[in-house]
Amino acid sequence: MLIIKRILIVLILIISIVLIAAYFMPKEYAVEREITINKPVDSIFNYVKSLKNQNEFSVWANMDPKMKVSYKGNDGAVGSISSWESNVKEVGVGEQEITKITENRRIDFALRFKKPMEDTAVGFMSTEPVSTNQTKVKWGISGVIPYPTNIMLPMLKMDQMIGNDLEKGLENLKDKME
Repeated sequence: MLIIKRILIVLILIISIVLIAAYFMPKEYAVEREITINKPVDSIFNYVKSLKNQNEFSVWANMDPKMKVSYKGNDGAVGSISSWESNVKEVGVGEQEITKITENRRIDFALRFKKPMEDTAVGFMSTEPVSTNQTKVKWGISGVIPYPTNIMLPMLKMDQMIGNDLEKGLENLKDKME
């Protein structure tokens, strides 16, 4: 009986330490990547603001050729939504909605993931002229991992995990545009 009590006390201490550590750990993540493309800013901006076009260069959209995609609203306008449904775990089920457009500068969107787990994030794509025929394109995603699961944030390596896909997507965009 004494051994069981000691084991329980040790377990309670370990759980308490983990919960206290999680309280002080970061809960937010933000990942950004950028690339320079040899095209004028207006042609790139008009291309990337279309949700249908984003599916042409997005790594996630290309992971499952059988993915079901549907669109609502006026594509490339605030309020337009792209929904996807896939049996591939890395793609899952979710939707992306354009929430704000600053013409020739930035598109903001909300990401709502439904499967394999429910989550939300925000993202953006921005375009900035480098010269008359060169544009810097930035793609970013940020979100919050709630307490106490945020204890896993350092182990998830979000910058590497999401960043690699953003980088590959930007390379795909560059190949398409140039």
